[in-house]
Amino acid sequence: MTVSVTLSFYIARQFTLAVMAMVLSLTGLVSLFDFIDLLRRAATRPNVPTSLVSEIAGLHVPYFMIEILPFGVLLGGIVCFWRLTRSSELIVARAAGISAWQFLTGPLACALLIGGLATAALSPLSSLMYRRAETLDNVYLRSGGGPLDLSGGALWIRQADTGLAPHGVAILHARGVHVQAGVLEISGVSVFRLDDTDHMILRVEAPRGRLGRGVWVLEDARTIRADHLPQPVGRFVMATDLTVARVQESFASPDTLSVWALPGFIALLDRSGFSSIRHRLHFQSLLTLPILAGTMALVAAGFSMRPTRRGGVARMIGGGVAAGFALFTISKVAAQFGESGAMPPLLAAWAPTGAGLCLAVSLLLHLEDG
Repeated sequence: MTVSVTLSFYIARQFTLAVMAMVLSLTGLVSLFDFIDLLRRAATRPNVPTSLVSEIAGLHVPYFMIEILPFGVLLGGIVCFWRLTRSSELIVARAAGISAWQFLTGPLACALLIGGLATAALSPLSSLMYRRAETLDNVYLRSGGGPLDLSGGALWIRQADTGLAPHGVAILHARGVHVQAGVLEISGVSVFRLDDTDHMILRVEAPRGRLGRGVWVLEDARTIRADHLPQPVGRFVMATDLTVARVQESFASPDTLSVWALPGFIALLDRSGFSSIRHRLHFQSLLTLPILAGTMALVAAGFSMRPTRRGGVARMIGGGVAAGFALFTISKVAAQFGESGAMPPLLAAWAPTGAGLCLAVSLLLHLEDG
C-alpha cells in the first residue's frame, strides 16, 4: 500500500510538471499569434502605440490559459505517461501488482484540482482582464462605439413591476439607445405594464428618457388606459434593478463575467427579458472544466501507456491527440446547438465531457483487464 501511494505521488508530480509546462508553452504560442494579429490591426491606426497592443495581448493571457487547459492536460499527460512507459517505470509497477487505477489516482486528482483552480480562481481574474481588454479594443482598435451601438440601438427589456399589481410585469421598448458619460439615454420609449395574468393595465409613451439610479425616468410622458383618452403626466418614474453596466454586460461576451457573478446575472437577464442562453452555456462550461481536465488525463493514460515492445506507440499517441481534437470539435458543435436553442445549455456543456469520460474509462478497462 505504501509503495502504491509513493508511486502515485511520484507520477502525480511528474504529471503536474508536464501539464504546467505544456499549458505555458501552448499559451505562449497562442499569445504570440494574438499579439501579431493585434499588431496587424493596429498598423492602420498610427495613434495606437505598441505598448497598448502589448497590454491588450497580456490581458488575454488568462483567457487563453483556460481555453488551452484541456489540451495542456491531454498533451502533458501523453508526454508524461509515454516517458514513464519508455523508461519501464510503469511496466515494472504493473508487474509488481500495482493496478493502473491505483497509480492513476494521483494524476487524476491533480487534473481535477488544476481544473477546479482554473474555474474558481483563474476564471474571475480572466473575466476581469478580458473585460479590460475588450474595453481597450473597442476604444482604440474598433470603429464601433460599444456593444449598444453594435446592437443597432434598439432595446427591449422585461422586468418585474409591482407598482400596479403584486406580480406585475413591465415591458420597455426604446427605439434609440445612446450611452454618453456613463448615462444611458433612450428615445421613442413605450412601456407596457401588465398584471399577473398578462393583461395590459397601462401603457406609457414618452419621446425620451434615461436610466437613473434604480429608476427609469421618462420625460414628457403620457399614459394610455383602455377606454380612456391619453393623459399627459410629464415626468414618469418606474423602479428597476438594472444599471448601465448591467445593460452593457447583457450585450457583452459572457467571458467578461466571473463564474461567481454568472448565476445572479443570469437571473437578472431572465427577469429583464434578455436572452441568457450564452451565459448559461458559458457557466456550465466553466463547471465542466474540472471534469474535462480529469477526462483528458484518463484519455492521455489510455492512449500512451501501451508497452513499447508491442509497437505502434506513435499510432497510439497520434490517436490520443486525434481523440482530444475530436472531443474539442464535438464540444464546439454542441455549443453551437446550445446557443441556437436546439439543445439545452446543460446538455450542450456536459454531453461532450461525458462522452470523453466514457471513452477514457473504456480504454483503461481494455488496457488493464483486456
